[in-house]
Amino acid sequence: MPSAAVTRTVKHLADLLRRHLKAIRSRWRILPPGKIAVIVLAVLRHDQRLADMAGGNNVSESTVRRWRDELITLLAAQDPRLDRALKKVAKQGGEVVLIDGTLIPTQRRTGKADRRNYSGKHPHHGLHSSP
Repeated sequence: MPSAAVTRTVKHLADLLRRHLKAIRSRWRILPPGKIAVIVLAVLRHDQRLADMAGGNNVSESTVRRWRDELITLLAAQDPRLDRALKKVAKQGGEVVLIDGTLIPTQRRTGKADRRNYSGKHPHHGLHSSP
């Protein structure tokens, strides 16, 4: 049974795709938006090969590549602009910003700032960069 976070992510991507298809007046896709979202997530999150995902879903590798690129573009359009993100970091007192998703290990902080720098993914304290 999929977790709530996975279900929300698939639903979000499928909704994004549905709105995009309506905006560009696309009549149909060979698969429904929810299935396309699952395929793209498998490619992005689990590094599934395009050819494997294509063969298992009776579409071409180039179709899966096009879906992947399309959803990345749709997600990127939702992201805050870099200048706004940098202003937000500066407002919060940040001095350094990494944008490659790196986690820099740090000492545990005390008080209210303690949990802010804890990574559940890498179970230790660190500074998260923006992916």
